[in-house]
Amino acid sequence: MKYALTVLATLAVLGLGALIFPYTGLMNVAATAGHTSIEQWYLSTMSRRSIQARAGDAAVPNVLADSATIARGAFAYLEMCQTCHGGPDVERSVTGQGITPEPPYLAETADRWQPNEVFWIVQNGIKMAGMPGYGPTHTDEELWELVAFVKQLPEMTPERYAALTTPDDASAEDNPATPLADDGHDHTH
Repeated sequence: MKYALTVLATLAVLGLGALIFPYTGLMNVAATAGHTSIEQWYLSTMSRRSIQARAGDAAVPNVLADSATIARGAFAYLEMCQTCHGGPDVERSVTGQGITPEPPYLAETADRWQPNEVFWIVQNGIKMAGMPGYGPTHTDEELWELVAFVKQLPEMTPERYAALTTPDDASAEDNPATPLADDGHDHTH
């Protein structure tokens, strides 16, 4: 009985401490301060497990290897992702360099995620990581195009990346990576 009371008292003190801690201001929330190794492990593990639990076994469309799908995804990546995640032979922008935790350089890390997990991430975003959720502003088809491109990044050469993400003004109508004025979708939001 004494052991049970000790455990309950300890849990009560820890719970009270957890409620009071935010009011102390002891934790530095500056993005420039970075995370301690314990914070990094905790946030990384929580994020990874949460994504895996929620992405489930979503049906992955069979168009992920389709060149036109990848090309459309390249434009979306250029507009929505390159700033923070860079690309083959393309550094993150100053915005991407200033985010904590540091956004993954997808040219090296995209193969660590399953397509359905990448889809879930771009659809829902990640809280307190600077990763927006694009589900409210994009169709599932558009998000799968982006996933198709992202999954190609680890094997993509800088030349191929540049070719896919540089709109060809001479044949803009034929280039699926070039937005058309009347396509009904705007990537500038």
